[in-house]
Amino acid sequence: MSGSAGIQQGSPAIGAAGSAPAAPGAGGTEGSGATVGSARIAVKKAQLRSSPRPKKLEKLGVYSSCKAEGACKCNSWKSQNPPPTPPRTDQQPNTFNLQDPCRSCSHTLGDHVTHLENVSEEEMNRLLGIALDVEYLNTCVHKEEDADTKQVYFSLFKLLRKCILQMGRPVVEAQESPPFEKPSIEQGVNNFVQYKFSHLPSKERQTIVELAKMFLNQINYWQLETPSQRRQRAPADDAAGYKVNYTRWLCYCNVPQFCDSLPRYETTQIFGRTLLRSVFTVMRKQLLEQARQEKDKLPPEKRTLILTHFPKFLSMLEEEVYSHSSPIWMLLSIDKTASVLEPSPGGQKRKPSEPLPHEETKKLRIVGDIPMELINEVMATITDPASMLGPETSLLSAHSARDEAARLEERRGVIEFHVIGNSLNQKPNKRILMWLVGLQNVFSHQLPRMPKEYITRLVFDPKHKTLSLIKDGRVIGGICFRMFPSQSFTEIVFCAVTSNEQVKGYGTHLMNHLKEYHIKHDILNFLTYADEYAIGYFKKQGFSKDIKVPKAKYLGYIKDYEGATLMGCELNPSIPYTEFSVIIKKQKEIIKKLIERKQAQIRKVYPGLSCFKEGVRQIPIESIPGIRETGWKPVGKGKELKDPDQLYSTLKTILQHVKSHQNAWPFMEPVKKTEAPGYYQVIRFPMDLKTMSERLKSRYYTTRKLFMADMQRIFTNCREYNPPESEYYKCANLLEKFFYTKIKEAGLIEK
Repeated sequence: MSGSAGIQQGSPAIGAAGSAPAAPGAGGTEGSGATVGSARIAVKKAQLRSSPRPKKLEKLGVYSSCKAEGACKCNSWKSQNPPPTPPRTDQQPNTFNLQDPCRSCSHTLGDHVTHLENVSEEEMNRLLGIALDVEYLNTCVHKEEDADTKQVYFSLFKLLRKCILQMGRPVVEAQESPPFEKPSIEQGVNNFVQYKFSHLPSKERQTIVELAKMFLNQINYWQLETPSQRRQRAPADDAAGYKVNYTRWLCYCNVPQFCDSLPRYETTQIFGRTLLRSVFTVMRKQLLEQARQEKDKLPPEKRTLILTHFPKFLSMLEEEVYSHSSPIWMLLSIDKTASVLEPSPGGQKRKPSEPLPHEETKKLRIVGDIPMELINEVMATITDPASMLGPETSLLSAHSARDEAARLEERRGVIEFHVIGNSLNQKPNKRILMWLVGLQNVFSHQLPRMPKEYITRLVFDPKHKTLSLIKDGRVIGGICFRMFPSQSFTEIVFCAVTSNEQVKGYGTHLMNHLKEYHIKHDILNFLTYADEYAIGYFKKQGFSKDIKVPKAKYLGYIKDYEGATLMGCELNPSIPYTEFSVIIKKQKEIIKKLIERKQAQIRKVYPGLSCFKEGVRQIPIESIPGIRETGWKPVGKGKELKDPDQLYSTLKTILQHVKSHQNAWPFMEPVKKTEAPGYYQVIRFPMDLKTMSERLKSRYYTTRKLFMADMQRIFTNCREYNPPESEYYKCANLLEKFFYTKIKEAGLIEK
């Protein structure tokens, strides 16, 4: 683990986690041997790079092809496959002379390096590093017993040898380029911290951040088991998928730590949930076992962190890793303003498993977006305990969210929430039966127009469940529901809180817990019949008379109630409902601070102009202090059309040109869910040319900035969802270039 973790490095139990990983061929069990091997390679490279130039040429001669006149086809001494027995490191050929004859042809070694005479020292040293990596991989090939690992080493050996011959740079020819899954492990853990712990005070939250850093560091230096070992341990797992990830891990993460001529990536930045699922269970077990064994060696300040907080952290993370609907894997970032580590590098119709754009791909900033640097700065200034997301206060403001009091009571243990139900297969639990009786009483008292026999039958029906609200050991409210997984909806039958406990936010908090329960069970639609007194409540909870569930899905499954209105609610799996109001409150506070800063800028008094006293007759307007800070721009550098009709006519012409462009076809209409599964989970703000046309007709675009922001959103979404090599990505780039050409021609931005 990292130094902050306090666990001793290099333990066999965790594969030398925290130190250099095991050298290829060393098995990954002894951290000390791995470190020594890595250091030895670094020392040899340093010594060779400090040698005289003739010595370097001699070293490269045995790896270079013959350049003598004639038809010599010698590709160096090392052109053949690795010999049956590799030479020992202390017997490497170091006594070559450029006048010595090549062992594979009759020409001298000097004829093999004539192309290097005018090569720079920097390039020479790069080639020497590759040569030593080739020798090291040669040794690894012979020492490695696992067939899959051996094959990867040999492929890398041939790649580096070819790079010396062609003086090229190594490019690993894998099935895809990293990153391989979105979001990455690092982003997922960042999201987990925000999703589960954003409500904690800053000091406690910092403890969680330290645990997350420690965990990510462990993964980056974790030695994966070979595919053959995994088949023996878990034969039912996806062997082919694991083998692909294992090969990628060797090529991009493990071997490059020793062979630094190969590009190296962090495991947590290029792999996602798939790899994490394959190692998490074993990794968690070994980490906790090692912590218990070495607890006496831990510093006192780290002992509580490792032995008390880390197990709970891993248990909570494990639930999200193996959950099919956890929001930490559905969002690119739950809160981009507070990541655990530096964010990893991050577009119309792409499968979630396809690669992200390369790290160097520059993401265009949307017009009107607030820089993250400013957001981070503002976040640091929010220190008012009554307004910030952090220390809890007993006094709630008049503008507090409806569920805030209930949420605070839940954290203090005053109230509890339990999903309970009757069962015909298990022995009755006395406490659950008492709660069910309590629920029957609450529903009967609060819903007097419902027959008691009907309420009793549904509450005790094994097909129905009830989310119960418990206070001081007794039931004070609940929501009775029946799930229809095959139809993808749940019917809410009864919803009530006892009269003397109402107006405390319990009803809202109950519904939020029910929403999160259903997201975990992958059911994203509620249906309910609400009477005239309940319609207001359900509207506040996000219900609407506009039913999203097709009628064929629920017809015949739920009972019609006379005098009641059918209402539905569609859940968003990316929203943490029980903390949603807290997140909104935090965002409002940020906006408030940003407004205060802007007002301070506007009210700032600048010194008067003294240049006219010195004889200056005229100055540019933009040189007057404070003018640019107001957002003013010279005409021609972003002209804003004041006449609404003129603006409408100009934007309509531009939009027609864009829609007529040959590369506009992917963006003409909204993306269909059937064509791009998961698109609307990745792209939170979709946009298309049809929607823009409708907005233009309704006179939505009152400024050029609104129009440009929507158009830019189309291109940004496309690049966010699609890989750079895709046709959609290329269409977005070409159409974007054409759009800005037309905008400039219209004089709406500077040329």
